[in-house]
Amino acid sequence: MSETYLPHGLPTPSTAPDGLAEPYWQGTREGKLRIQKCKGCGAWQWGPEWICHRCHSFDLGWEEIRGRGRIYSYQKPHHPVHTALSDRGPYVIVLVELPEYGNVRMVGNLLGDARQAVPIGAPVEAVFEPHDGYTLVQWRLVST
Repeated sequence: MSETYLPHGLPTPSTAPDGLAEPYWQGTREGKLRIQKCKGCGAWQWGPEWICHRCHSFDLGWEEIRGRGRIYSYQKPHHPVHTALSDRGPYVIVLVELPEYGNVRMVGNLLGDARQAVPIGAPVEAVFEPHDGYTLVQWRLVST
């Protein structure tokens, strides 16, 4: 991606001091999407946790997944949440459901014109947007 969707000047996301989400951020820097999977019951989950949401096991791993899902919900903020976004509104934030991975849901920006139609259930794919020291996961509509 030659041009970034988000401008420079935004705060840099960082892994919590406990390092729990580091496999996710390392994956994004490599252009890979990773989420947790329980080694005990096989449940997928997002966001990162020390314990399985289903069986309460502490035996969780990180698995690379296909970055494809469908729009579950969305919103179009018109007011900037940071001064670096003052000329970027409105923009589209989507909640993406990943049916192949236990219907886990992830949040991200939908690339493209904020005036575009955002059909619930529309297929999307992950797009990796590199910044200095980190890479964000954005989403774009996939033509069917």
